Amino acid sequence: MSDIAGELARVREAFDKPTLRLLDRKWAPFVLAVFKSSFSREHRSVSCEALHTQVDAYLADLRSIGLDAPEKTGRALCVQWMNDLWLYREISDAGEEHYSLTSHALEALLLVDGLARDRALISESRLTTIVDTVRHRATEANPDREARVRRLDQQIHELSSERDRLSDGGDIEPASNEQMHEGYANLINLIQQLPSDFKRVEESVAAMHRQIVNDFRGEERPISEVLDDYLAKTDALMSSTAEGRAFEGAFTLLRNDALLQGLKADLETILLHPFALELSRTERRSFMSTVTLIRKGIDDVLTQRKGLTTTLREHIVNHDVVKDRELERVLRDVNRELATWMQTAGPRSTVTAELMPGTLDVEHLPERFYDPVAHRAPPALADVSGAAPAAPSLDALRQQGGPLLQELRDALVVAFGTGEAASIGSAFNGLDASLRRPVEILGLLQLAAQLSPGTAGLESFETVRPDGSVRFFEVPRLILTDDDTAALAAQNLGSEND
Repeated sequence: MSDIAGELARVREAFDKPTLRLLDRKWAPFVLAVFKSSFSREHRSVSCEALHTQVDAYLADLRSIGLDAPEKTGRALCVQWMNDLWLYREISDAGEEHYSLTSHALEALLLVDGLARDRALISESRLTTIVDTVRHRATEANPDREARVRRLDQQIHELSSERDRLSDGGDIEPASNEQMHEGYANLINLIQQLPSDFKRVEESVAAMHRQIVNDFRGEERPISEVLDDYLAKTDALMSSTAEGRAFEGAFTLLRNDALLQGLKADLETILLHPFALELSRTERRSFMSTVTLIRKGIDDVLTQRKGLTTTLREHIVNHDVVKDRELERVLRDVNRELATWMQTAGPRSTVTAELMPGTLDVEHLPERFYDPVAHRAPPALADVSGAAPAAPSLDALRQQGGPLLQELRDALVVAFGTGEAASIGSAFNGLDASLRRPVEILGLLQLAAQLSPGTAGLESFETVRPDGSVRFFEVPRLILTDDDTAALAAQNLGSEND
């Protein structure tokens, strides 16, 4: 029978993984372009608000040049990508939320970069790496002592012959630019896989600890057995998964500082070759940061393991001990009540016990208790009438009030009737000080507005304030005719009849 059904099931399982789901979506090019533009080896995490703003800006740029883009906001897209397991949100020590790419997103980016690369990776460098790796693993896998010794002797002979040739002045054949480019492409392909490998180990550690927490919360065994089982799982954590075992092997090798220093020196030597002049500044800087990338990946995995282990142990110690003590206290109270009840209960007596207490039917509960102080009368007011100032007179109150319209009308009628005033200003300046307050100017203007007199420039009004100070004002020069004076007199007669 054909194996197509089994292969189809395996392919479907692969397409159900977040990596291929990302590549299979309509907006996959946009999503990968955003990840490529927002994250880098130097910026492995981005603030949530900053990424929301960046995605909104990318959407606006694409729409401005007429390209199709999702209709959602940056925040909605980031939340969707997080639910699809392409983004991971975490809270830093400062309390700020940051996004970082998951291993699935990193694998998708790596796959797209590999497909977009022009230089083919099937080269002498790649094949040499494969042959050397196979030879090394075959030597370790062969249990035959003599076969292993022959291999080592062959390697020693080859290396000794090359050393002697160079010591005798033999020519050193420099590597061509083409060979260095091929080796560089091979190294870059391997180095670019490191971030996703480290992130996969972090996710494996987090998933293992979450599983331990769930198992622990559902345990019905004594606390001591659960604690022993938890510690045993923690000790075997890195050897129970493929990612953990791979990391343990790499960690044993890479925690050698001398090895990392040698790796850094070798990277510098590679960049001293003339072929490096054809690399961009970004490519050279990224190549030289390989050691930093390795150290950062190891530190992230160890920090994840240490932080989660500490959290789980604190959860076990604090939560479960308190719960056990509460349970012990409740059981002791139950035994005490049973002993009291058995003193009077018969052989077949039963008692109904509710598992949960019932609810009280209360319409309203007071929010605060009665306070007699709140209903105490306030203290009597003190009698300070002896310190009160003298009451002002009626004339003093009138001096602080508005204009005296009736007195002003009488004064204007007399001044213009006798011919002593050429204008309202001259009539005002000849009045008694009690009628030359600044507010009286407003009264004169009100009376003049009712008559519509002629104007001719400005004239000065000399006013006297209630405190005796003098103030000058420039007011339009208003001239009253005989008809205006008669109208004022008529208004006075009308007010007196009223």
